[in-house]
Amino acid sequence: MTTQAITLELEPRDLLGKKVKQLRRTGIIPVHLYGPGVESRSLQCQAQKLVQVLVRAGGSTPITVSVQGEKGNHLAFAREIQWDPRRDDLLHVDLLVAEATRAVRAQVPITLTGESPGAKISGGTVMHQLHQLEVEALPLEMPSQIEVDLALLTEPDGVVRAGEMNLPSNVTVLTDPDTVVVRIELPRVAAEEEAVAEEAGGEDTPGEAESSGTAEEAT
Repeated sequence: MTTQAITLELEPRDLLGKKVKQLRRTGIIPVHLYGPGVESRSLQCQAQKLVQVLVRAGGSTPITVSVQGEKGNHLAFAREIQWDPRRDDLLHVDLLVAEATRAVRAQVPITLTGESPGAKISGGTVMHQLHQLEVEALPLEMPSQIEVDLALLTEPDGVVRAGEMNLPSNVTVLTDPDTVVVRIELPRVAAEEEAVAEEAGGEDTPGEAESSGTAEEAT
């Protein structure tokens, strides 16, 4: 699933270094725009507007960035986002410029949909183990999220791995294909019974052992 780029207008910034604290007091957040083929820029944006854009874009959806008073725009991805650890306020944002014709890497969130028949049968629990998938794609073809349909988990011990994800042909998975994305965890009692059954199946019964010994003695 791809989405159209989100737009964001930034303003030139004059205050640098420790003086940026003055900006934050007025609800303005410093932004650093950088990347291949562009001059590194110190810019700024109103905090509320910037947060809204970051929530929508995450780290995988491209943002169409323009600078107030200037012509043209850039495709960029949110990379370094700094928050105040005590007050949870936004402090600084780095935007990495990307070329529309050059593939980029991103961590795309994984969401689960539907219900698992296998979990219903066994009374097990669906365990979501991998929450982001690293992929490579052109900026405007980068999926905003990747969905896993739990209907694929039809067996009580069902597992979906990274290499089994259903993705468009223009998106390349970089995560180890054997990495477990989602699986069914059996109830503890059922899991113990299954383990006992497997152990019993691998051992000879007393009758079989005696019969084997008698046959050997008779030869």
